[in-house]
Amino acid sequence: MSIVKWEKANNVAIVFMNREGNKQNLAFAQAMNSVLAEVINDPDITATVLASTDPKHWSIGVDVEWVLSQMKEPGAPRVKEFMYTMNEVFKKLLLFPVPVIAAINGHAFGNGALLACTCDFRMMNEARGFFCFPEVDLGIPFLPGMTAFSRKAIPEYKLNELVFTGKKATAGELSADHVLVKSCENAEVLMEEALSFAGKLQKKRGIFGELKKRMHKSIIEVLEKEDPAYIDSLFLFVKD
Repeated sequence: MSIVKWEKANNVAIVFMNREGNKQNLAFAQAMNSVLAEVINDPDITATVLASTDPKHWSIGVDVEWVLSQMKEPGAPRVKEFMYTMNEVFKKLLLFPVPVIAAINGHAFGNGALLACTCDFRMMNEARGFFCFPEVDLGIPFLPGMTAFSRKAIPEYKLNELVFTGKKATAGELSADHVLVKSCENAEVLMEEALSFAGKLQKKRGIFGELKKRMHKSIIEVLEKEDPAYIDSLFLFVKD
């Protein structure tokens, strides 16, 4: 079974994260990078919906068990490769030259919530799922790039609350705080609304891509500068 797969609905690409929980590890990052490249190489695609085949979870974030097992290896090369590859995924979405809509059908935790933040728009299922940054309770600090691109998606007052409390936010709450463009009554309505919204975004790639490049220039710079200080040094956890 593919970790990530995609299909076309007219001119809209639907990218499905395709595993239970959609935990993020090196294989996930590589698969996502590959599929996003395929999507953008299709000139007929005018928008993308990022969805999940797991009815309970959109993405519950980093595969912590995998990371901890890989940290036992000298220098943890696969953990570093995962972090670098996941940063490539984040950058690719931040610069994607067609609109990207996150259709959050279930739980989006940690790196899963951050993945949604890289998208241009977010919609969420009211009937199931929470949006949460549990890093404060897990001892996993945001990398600077994560902070930078979460700020473009979440108002500062709300981001402050979510990051420092680790609370689980509902779709209704996120809609009220303008993190979502729409809160949908169930998963079926969510996909209908996401596809309808995506289908109406018939923007030219040149201008759309250039706008994103300029708007997100400072975020990309932060992502590219953080590598030696945090990833190469494996400064990824805080124990006390």
